[in-house]
Amino acid sequence: MVNVNQTSVVLGDEFDDDLRADVQDVLRSLGAVSFGQEDWGVAGSQELEKMTFILQGKAVLVEAETYVGLSMTGPDDLVTEIKNMVDAKQRMRGNP
Repeated sequence: MVNVNQTSVVLGDEFDDDLRADVQDVLRSLGAVSFGQEDWGVAGSQELEKMTFILQGKAVLVEAETYVGLSMTGPDDLVTEIKNMVDAKQRMRGNP
């Protein structure tokens, strides 16, 4: 069994529709496939959305959580590549 280093990053605000669209565009452009259904839940004032994607045979989890933001968890190399591509799309939009 291969031990893959996992990492998590917060990409931005969970309610940022442009950011969500950029993440989806990047994942699609890299050939990621949605795995299963999207999970959604509410606990008190917190909402949590989870979506798992398969990319290069590895799982990448994208979560939107109130007070946390839009985050991504997965293998270091994939998370770094996706984050860099999303950041570039955000800069092209004029977002820091």
